[in-house]
Amino acid sequence: MADVLVYRAEGAAVLAGGGDLYGFAVTRWQLPATYPPFAALLFAPTAWVPLPVLKGAFLLVNIALVVVLVRLFCRFAGLRVSRAVVGAVAAFALWLEPVFQTVLFGQINLALACLILWDLTRPPGVPGKGLALGIATGVKLTPAVFIVHLFLTGRRREVACALAGFVGTVVVGALVLPYATWEFWTRRLYETGRVGKAWIVDNQSLQGLVARVLHTAEPGLLWAVPAGVVAVVGLYAARRAPAARGVVLAAFTALLVSPISWSHHWVWCVPLIAVVWAEGRRRAAWVLAAVFTARTMWLLPHAGPLDLHLTWWQQPLASPYTLLGCTVLWASRPPPAAPGAALPTLPPKAADCPRRH
Repeated sequence: MADVLVYRAEGAAVLAGGGDLYGFAVTRWQLPATYPPFAALLFAPTAWVPLPVLKGAFLLVNIALVVVLVRLFCRFAGLRVSRAVVGAVAAFALWLEPVFQTVLFGQINLALACLILWDLTRPPGVPGKGLALGIATGVKLTPAVFIVHLFLTGRRREVACALAGFVGTVVVGALVLPYATWEFWTRRLYETGRVGKAWIVDNQSLQGLVARVLHTAEPGLLWAVPAGVVAVVGLYAARRAPAARGVVLAAFTALLVSPISWSHHWVWCVPLIAVVWAEGRRRAAWVLAAVFTARTMWLLPHAGPLDLHLTWWQQPLASPYTLLGCTVLWASRPPPAAPGAALPTLPPKAADCPRRH
C-alpha cells in the first residue's frame, strides 16, 4: 500500500504546517505528493491513525467501494440486478487488474469514481448537482474532463456548480496552506515527471504508448498531436453517445490524453463492461473483462530501462488499455444526429432509490 504511505505523509505535512508538502518522498520508490493541497487536507486525519489500522481501513473501504461502483453503474445503465448479482459482479471485478492494483496500492480511484457517478446520476435540476464533481476535480484534476462533458452537452447550471465546487477547493487550500497552494499551482502542477516515468509499462496513456513505440523517453509533439486528436474524437463521441456510454467515453478520453495514466487509474473498465453488457453485447463484455484481467504488461521485461527496448510484437502487450481505449472511442463515433443529447439521468423507476457515494 505505497500510496497509503504517501497520503499519510501528506497528512503529517499538513499537521506540521504544510511548508514541506511537496518536498518529501516516501517508500523505496521515493514517491512525492502530487495532488492539490486540498487533497492533503483531506488526508490529514490519516496521520493520527496507526499504520496497520489505516491499511486495513483502506482495504475494507475500497472493497466496499467496488460494490458501490457496480451498483451505481448498473442502475445508471438500466440493468436490473439483485443484491446477490451485485455482490458476485463486485467479487469478480476485484480481479480486474486496475481494481486489484487500486486495492493493492491503497489508491483513491474508486472513491473518486463513485463520487463522480453519484453526482452525474442524480436527477436533473436537483440542488447542487455538479458540486461533488467539482470537489472531485479539486482532489485530483483529471475529473475536469467531466465538467467539459457537461458543458458540451448543454448543462450550464451543472457546469457552474462544478466550477464553484472546484474553485472552493482551491480557496480552502489557499486559506489553510497558502505556501503549498502557491507552489502547486505555479510550479508543481507542470512537473509531470514528479508523477513518474512516462515510458514505463505502468503508464497506459497515449504518451506511454508513443514513448515505448518510438523508444524515447520524451515523445514531445509526436505524442501531443495524436493526444489532441483523441481528445476531440473522444469528447465528440461522448457528447453524441447515450448517457451511460457517454460518461464512460469521457472517462476513457481523460485516461488516454493524460500525460500519465497508471494502470490502476483504469477502474472505469468496470462501468465500460457494465454498459456493454447492458447493450446486449455479452461476448464483447467478456472480451473486455479478459483484457483487463490478463495483466499482459506485467509479463514483459520492464526492470530499469527495458520498457524502452520492447520489440514490435511486445508493444501491444505493453499497452493493452491504451489500444483498447482508442478502439472503444473510434468504434463509438456515431453518425450525425440532432444536437442536444441528454446528460446522464437515472432510469425513471430507480429515481427514488437511495443513493450512496
